[in-house]
Amino acid sequence: MKLNIREFSTGSEGFLAELEALLAWDSVSDVAVQESVANIVTQVRKRGDEAVIEFTNRFDRREIKSATELEISREEMAQAKLRVSDELVASLEAAAQRVHDYHERQKQPSWQYQEADGTVLGQKVTPLDRVGVYVPGGKAAYPSSVLMNVMPAKVAGVGEIIMVVPTPDGVVNDIVLAAAYIAGVDRVFTIGGAQAVAALAYGTDTVPKVDKIVGPGNIFVATAKRMVFGAVGIDMIAGPSEILVVCDGKTDPDWIAMDLFSQAEHDEDAQSILITPDKAFIQDVKASMERLIEAQSRQAIIKVSLENRGAFIHVKDLDEAMEIANVVAAEHLELSIDEPEKWSEKIRHAGAIFMGRHTPEALGDYCAGPNHVLPTSGTARFSSPLGVYDFQKRSSLINCSPQGASDLAKIASPLARGESLEAHAMSAEYRILADVDASAVKASEAKGE
Repeated sequence: MKLNIREFSTGSEGFLAELEALLAWDSVSDVAVQESVANIVTQVRKRGDEAVIEFTNRFDRREIKSATELEISREEMAQAKLRVSDELVASLEAAAQRVHDYHERQKQPSWQYQEADGTVLGQKVTPLDRVGVYVPGGKAAYPSSVLMNVMPAKVAGVGEIIMVVPTPDGVVNDIVLAAAYIAGVDRVFTIGGAQAVAALAYGTDTVPKVDKIVGPGNIFVATAKRMVFGAVGIDMIAGPSEILVVCDGKTDPDWIAMDLFSQAEHDEDAQSILITPDKAFIQDVKASMERLIEAQSRQAIIKVSLENRGAFIHVKDLDEAMEIANVVAAEHLELSIDEPEKWSEKIRHAGAIFMGRHTPEALGDYCAGPNHVLPTSGTARFSSPLGVYDFQKRSSLINCSPQGASDLAKIASPLARGESLEAHAMSAEYRILADVDASAVKASEAKGE
């Protein structure tokens, strides 16, 4: 199959403008979507279960009469697991364990220290009480999304995990439920779309209100998450999946072709880019792609994705390749080159870095261990992968000794008065010890009293 994939060279005039146009992605929903989502969110907030049932029946073609029909019990999850093949269950369990073990290393303890005058300062780390996990449903099954969103929350110590998953026409996916059971999800509701996000954000008689909502979804889900942010926390507003492969021309071109396909097959808006200093290698990879695409079940999607948003970029050397990689700030970055560890030191912006010729991005999607929920559309410049830290909050600890309060008050008072906040100043000044009192405090402390 012939593929018309754009080719760029950093040496050509206007390259940076062309690159910017290639990377451009507008994740903002249109007015019609925003109005529709705003109505759904408002109705669910006002009418609770009644509105959730109404929208679920309308959009998922169901005939729910009572909100209790929306919940799937732990026992039903266990039964779904029994209907899944032993091989797949074993893979789910192995992947869950690897993801769990990786995220265990992200846990941060509370900490504190004591100053000379006895003042104690520190930080208390506390897990969130309840989290909502959105899992896409319908024909597609994403058990890996369940594991990646749930396991770090479990490691963080979240008290209760609520999962929502749409079931169009009432079709329940056993693999997704098996993953939920293995990951330790507490409750599952068969709802999706903006109504599920609103139910999690504000709570209904049936669906508990959560503290944070994580997980991918379509434009209606993303728009709803953006709208409810503030009432609850959210993970991110994700754009289409993307991969950037930097290769020196020494990797089997078939491998690189398939790595590029692995993102292109997600959907027509996904982005796959190859950067190489070997101009002939571009043609080798293109030839591999045109041969291998014939056997791909999602070849139509791959073709549209590659021709609309894919690219081959020729650079003068690997140093320039790293510079371009930092401009792209890709969700997935493969360094299919010699000495990838050395070159990775030059990377400042990437969601995940896959180092070496034997580390395809696909392994990270399922079972390597690090989270596959990653910043997209250049947001790796300021965002990080989903992790344990997303399911914890931090509280500052301040415990002043009498002498510490006195000393700090002498600093705070002028600052407060400089801001014309007299009550602040006086509140601090009340803690200032008289000289004689200060001496007595020091003498008392010296005696250990």
